[in-house]
Amino acid sequence: MEKVLRSALLLLLAAALCLSMAACTQTPAESSPASETQTPETAASEKASTEDDMPEDAGTGETPASDALSSALPVKTLRAKRVDENPYMAKSDANIHHDGYNTDSTDEVLPLGIYPEINVSYEKTNANASPAIYFDSYGHAVVPLLGGIAIRDLNAEETKTLGYFSPKQHDGGGYVIQSSYTFLDSENRIVCPTSNNHVLMLRATDEAGNVLPEFEKVLDIDIKAAAEAALGKELTQNLLSVVFDYDGNLWFATGGFRIYPEREQQGVLGYIASSAIEAILNGEQADLSKAVFVHELTPGEGAENGIAASKDGAVILTNKNCYLLRAEDGVDVAWCTPYESVGAKVSGENDKTTGGGLAWGGGCSPSLTPDLVMFTDNADPVKLLALDMKTGEIVASMPVLDDLPEGYQVAVENSAIVYDDSEGTVSTIVCNWFGAGSAGLADPDSDSSIQSYANIYDMNWLTKGNCMIAPGVERVDTIKTDSGYEMKSIWSRNDLSDTSILKLSTATGYIYGYVQDLESGMWQYIILDFATGETVFTMDVSNKYGYNNMAIGMYAGNSGNALYCPTGYLELLCLQDRFVYLPEMPYRKVDLDKAARNVLTQEQFEQDGGVGTVASWRNTVTLENVHPNTTVSFRMNNLSGSAADLKLYAYGADGKLAEVSKELWTITDEAGTGVDTLADGTLYELRVSVADGGALDLSETEKEIIISVVLAK
Repeated sequence: MEKVLRSALLLLLAAALCLSMAACTQTPAESSPASETQTPETAASEKASTEDDMPEDAGTGETPASDALSSALPVKTLRAKRVDENPYMAKSDANIHHDGYNTDSTDEVLPLGIYPEINVSYEKTNANASPAIYFDSYGHAVVPLLGGIAIRDLNAEETKTLGYFSPKQHDGGGYVIQSSYTFLDSENRIVCPTSNNHVLMLRATDEAGNVLPEFEKVLDIDIKAAAEAALGKELTQNLLSVVFDYDGNLWFATGGFRIYPEREQQGVLGYIASSAIEAILNGEQADLSKAVFVHELTPGEGAENGIAASKDGAVILTNKNCYLLRAEDGVDVAWCTPYESVGAKVSGENDKTTGGGLAWGGGCSPSLTPDLVMFTDNADPVKLLALDMKTGEIVASMPVLDDLPEGYQVAVENSAIVYDDSEGTVSTIVCNWFGAGSAGLADPDSDSSIQSYANIYDMNWLTKGNCMIAPGVERVDTIKTDSGYEMKSIWSRNDLSDTSILKLSTATGYIYGYVQDLESGMWQYIILDFATGETVFTMDVSNKYGYNNMAIGMYAGNSGNALYCPTGYLELLCLQDRFVYLPEMPYRKVDLDKAARNVLTQEQFEQDGGVGTVASWRNTVTLENVHPNTTVSFRMNNLSGSAADLKLYAYGADGKLAEVSKELWTITDEAGTGVDTLADGTLYELRVSVADGGALDLSETEKEIIISVVLAK
């Protein structure tokens, strides 16, 4: 569950300066610039019942350190994730969990430690660095801004606003955008719930993709009022989350981050018919009394997470049940499956934490495959559940994170990574979050629908870091068998306390996160091997407590070379590989924000005119103020076989591929020496000679070259 995206963080941090930083028993390292520390931590511990259950390379040994600059992680490509595209959502990182299935995975390339660097965009307008990031189909970053929503340049040295919508400036004020469950639709409109129980749709770009300086509000529906009219009684819960189903109906759920059954607040699940939304967007009147449909919940039941959607309907997890709902001129409850919860969890007398969990029920948003619904309950021990998408039957379950050291509890509050390999195995990565939730949520007057750090987070975690939350990261596979499904633990890490929403890249085969080293106090980027759970890369950021990620996600975008991480110190970090450079002009740095490497499928390669088999990612770069003839070098470590068997293709202005003459390119080692035999995992360079206005140049601007190339066999 993705917590909190608007806050009074500055007030918290200012107050925290008066608090002791010594309560975590470790002595922080001296402050130093960010540096790569590509010396892995110990590998994942085996939790499987026998050694045969583990991959051959799993273990507890350390990977030897290597040259910090030229070393790079070998590419371990996985099959593309199995997600049916939602025709009503943007084809991008459309929501905080990446897609409508809430998989927290991407098929895009992410950094591999190829001459890695951390770049920073400084925040001087917001109270904190952009805490939630979504991307539209044009690649624009959509982020919260001063209670509203904006498109901003996150790659600028100082974060720059390109266009925005402010409730206070543009709509009379009195409310804020609730960013946790905002998303982008297929027309790149921003769909957002508000703190006054409305849902808005905002047009942020014109037909050509240009950002509008002030967004246009094209839809505004008071969901609570419409739902109360349909229900015939007052709602005492607030709007929490919204999502489109595959027919364009907008589903909504009321609730908060913690709903106590005994308080008997009245909530609903429901939807706004697509016909009404279409009419409003066309400037017509819509009779909401005939277009808003609700399912009444038992008093005390409410949503505590986001909504997922598939072709089968909308999946909503409340504090008591998991539902599959369909729009059938009313809310059709296809199934309702109850699950176990011991209630809100709080730290005990002998615990090493002072905070607790967040939700009363299951804390993570449901994640989907075409066949299964995956989530954790809130029992003791916590179990991972797999439900049949068609029937709601629990087809597999097992305890997770149940071998922690003494003094720690378990609360899975951030959405799990769920990856369906299309061959009968669904891998789920769950993370413990216990300790980060505020004890104040138990106050009867507390409103857990208010999305602020001050309202839902434990002060000790905010000021002392990850020593104040429980450790635990585990991968569990749900495997299809002849008789049904079975679950098996693949690896478990009890030495990691992660509060970022981890991200899986199928293109690289790694899991990406942001953690704090509890011995040094250093916050750092971390990369785990998906197969083994081993830490294969870390890069230090800072040992100051304000660099806490605040349980916010890792954001990828579509460049194939960016992993954004917001922090509490007004800095948005971005991990990037320097995978492209100019070997003839080593003093000049290529602008990495104008370079991309993307997966090119075999089907797309052939459709674009390529012949043979794709042998690399598509590499694209813009070079400015270049010499008449310039050599550009792309670093890559996923080549193998004979260099003589390779062909280079370049995209033309017509979007078609054409083979590049052998005289214009070569494959070399890092010293620039040509190579004949290629070994997978070794870093090589594709060196291409380009000319301003030449055959490979896609730019019509003088002294600017844009090239886009891919290798084939």
